[in-house]
Amino acid sequence: MNSTLPTAEALRTALAGLLDGLPPKQATQAVERLIASYRGTTPTDAPVLRDRSDVAAYAAYRMPATFEAVRSVLAALRDAAPDWTPVTHTDIGGGTGAASWAVAEAWPAGPASTVLDWAEPALALGRELAAASDSPALRATDWQRARIGPALRIESTDLVTISYVLKELTPEARASVVAEAARTAQAVVVVEPGTPDGYRRVIEARDRLIAAGLRVAAPCPHSGACPITALNEEGGSDWCHFSARVSRSSLHRQVKGGSLAYEDEKFSYVAAVRFDADPVAARIVRRPQIRKGMVQLELCTTSDGLARETVTKKRHGDLYRAARDIDWGDAWPPPAEV
Repeated sequence: MNSTLPTAEALRTALAGLLDGLPPKQATQAVERLIASYRGTTPTDAPVLRDRSDVAAYAAYRMPATFEAVRSVLAALRDAAPDWTPVTHTDIGGGTGAASWAVAEAWPAGPASTVLDWAEPALALGRELAAASDSPALRATDWQRARIGPALRIESTDLVTISYVLKELTPEARASVVAEAARTAQAVVVVEPGTPDGYRRVIEARDRLIAAGLRVAAPCPHSGACPITALNEEGGSDWCHFSARVSRSSLHRQVKGGSLAYEDEKFSYVAAVRFDADPVAARIVRRPQIRKGMVQLELCTTSDGLARETVTKKRHGDLYRAARDIDWGDAWPPPAEV
């Protein structure tokens, strides 16, 4: 592979030949079964990925989206703690290693990653994909089979990622895994689907991480109670989630049955740390609404909870121009305006 390729493109290249030799019907059936499993509500005590065809279909179907979601989360963590660089990284339930690819892009010189998963076929394929990369850190990743549940024990590490895993676990296992991450890591990143259920699992993890002494670095501007949770207790039905744009390769379009060259991955997350970090003053929690001469922003703020701000061309000048370029999930005001 060309060493000048960005990691996102390098991952697509690594995935390109993944389904070679796998009959299209078999690939489609595997994807449909995986979709049904991941959208279901019953946790499982066995690996969802059973064999090579399952894993190949999963990697083509989910790795690009998981990579982009985790990459967005790590960017927010780096913004909050620009001087912090992890030396070691543990990816709990990492499967084929999408989060480790995102970590390798965020910190190209490292860190040393360990991927833990209970599905040996997923680990084998992840090892194969990493070996094909030009990233020394990815090629040096340690792939270990481990049961993801209450008995899980991990060594002290700088960064733990838990992405799209908690849904597969029982409530007891979720609590144990998050507690183990909090016990051992300097920073913990949890990513779940951007659905009401995914948000609730993230809030549960957030509460446990704070109780264990960590502070929220992103997306929240504070470590206090989530204002959306409070709103829902009064009868609301909102949830906090964000979006990442995923470029679809021809392989990706084939296995997902889509025609567009992109899709938007919705996700909820929390990044919590034990070291000093500088969370944003406010974060945009919905897609900005751009009208003629004005932009409406929905914000989560440090002091006012959920708030709406209207930025107009007439009154705000440069800030209005910045608002027209701002995106869902970004800090507000933009750094140059602070």
